[in-house]
Amino acid sequence: MTGLPAGMRVAFHPNSYVLSPAAGGLAHSFATVVRRADAAGVSAIALMDHFLPPGPFPREDPVLEGYTALGFVAAHTTTADVMLLVSGVTHRHPVLLAKAVTTLDVLSGGRARLGIGAGWFEPENTAYGLPFPPAPERFEMLDETLGIVRRLWAPGTEPVHGRLFTVESTVFSPQPVRRPHPPILVGGNGRQRTLRLVARHADACNLLAGPDQGGPEAVAAALAVLRGHCAAEGSDFDRITKTILYTAPVGTDTSGAERFADQMRAYAALGIQEVFVMPVGHADPLGFVDRLGSAVIPAVAAATGDLLTQADDTA
Repeated sequence: MTGLPAGMRVAFHPNSYVLSPAAGGLAHSFATVVRRADAAGVSAIALMDHFLPPGPFPREDPVLEGYTALGFVAAHTTTADVMLLVSGVTHRHPVLLAKAVTTLDVLSGGRARLGIGAGWFEPENTAYGLPFPPAPERFEMLDETLGIVRRLWAPGTEPVHGRLFTVESTVFSPQPVRRPHPPILVGGNGRQRTLRLVARHADACNLLAGPDQGGPEAVAAALAVLRGHCAAEGSDFDRITKTILYTAPVGTDTSGAERFADQMRAYAALGIQEVFVMPVGHADPLGFVDRLGSAVIPAVAAATGDLLTQADDTA
């Protein structure tokens, strides 16, 4: 991203499609929210990838298919990156996933990222008859999927033969606009499997963070594990963009923004470069994104600018 203030970036993760009533229904409300988030200066708009509402939300709440919705987001925004936080590996074949992200990147002018994880919300797979293998197989799927996607985004046409997936041709056109490819982010705090795959395949990690997740100390411990995996995999720890999903409420009035920015300073000191925030506890998502721009983003930039240098093009 360019044109953003130095310091930690703030990205928007809407975790519900129950939006303020507006003429035109869900489409109009959703378009208004993402346009205002883009205008607020968020670094990314990251949708969830679910078929049923996750966690505590009522099962009757609306849920949109992730990549279809991202195409809509891209058409209504001009600056923010667009991504899922994160794609469930059981939801799409690797080639379909690569084609979806590539299409999004081409049509958004190079603003797509690939966020992916092993998946966790088994009830939605069970409800709709989708396979949900045990964790070891899901992580094997994730490993092979990332290998195939990276191969499709690289020169050459050699086939890929894995234990779970076979791709006989890697002819792939168009290629993404973003070079060398859309940044790959692997989400999750798992020490032995998730962070190893970050080291092996990814440009970015995304860790759960906040008072309910152990605070900066837990993030520091996870980053130490990631550094060890990078050494074992022969990859560069410093090239990986470090991001967090903040799971607690974010105050958006002046004092709340300053308290949040103070908390982010501790994470920035660990090398965290971007925080994804959710409108937890906010009944008005429009007001939330507006105050991100007027209060939260400037406060976070001011608090962390001496700790981080803004990159021109990051995950």
